[in-house]
Amino acid sequence: MFFRNIVRLAVAGAAVLSISIFSTADVRAEANRDALVAALNEHVVPKIREWAQHPVALIALKAQNKRHVGLTEEKIIEMDKVWRAERKQDVQPLIAQLFGSPLSTYLTRIQAGSLGLYSEIFVMDAVGLNVGLSNVTSDYWQGDEGKWQKTFKVAPDAVFIDEPEAHDETKTQRVQINMTIADPETNEALGAITVEVNLTEFARRFALAGII
Repeated sequence: MFFRNIVRLAVAGAAVLSISIFSTADVRAEANRDALVAALNEHVVPKIREWAQHPVALIALKAQNKRHVGLTEEKIIEMDKVWRAERKQDVQPLIAQLFGSPLSTYLTRIQAGSLGLYSEIFVMDAVGLNVGLSNVTSDYWQGDEGKWQKTFKVAPDAVFIDEPEAHDETKTQRVQINMTIADPETNEALGAITVEVNLTEFARRFALAGII
């Protein structure tokens, strides 16, 4: 069932990329996934790596990691429950605190400037808690999910591209690109970043102009 309404990417030569979105029974899922991952690695991953090394991201990560030294899993789960409860309330002090940070402002500007290419961006600290975000995430703690476990827990330069999923409300295909954020001076892993890419828009822009 992988890749229903799949994104198929064909690379012509070294620099020209053509992408089409379609559904067909005779397409090999793994071949399409390989092409998709190659295109995202070439055209999107470098941009994300650049954002992740911005001073506002590094400063926010180091500060929160320092505050969270010794944080127990029990306390993390408690904070996550508070976040989930706040999402259903009018008063949201924890969520508001994160949204008011310079890092969240920076990520929100990136998302807005992409004009629909990126549908969500958030940064996680060394225990998997949100540090900055462009949208309210469903939970505060990402440490039990692949976006953190397959990046921060793996290597300072790890990249994990998840499987594409259909977004029913907008009738689009989306995929999350996740990577470790490392200190550029020490190469120590500080946290991780997740960027959700609208694959339908990604394909449209390449079809029109070959750029994103």
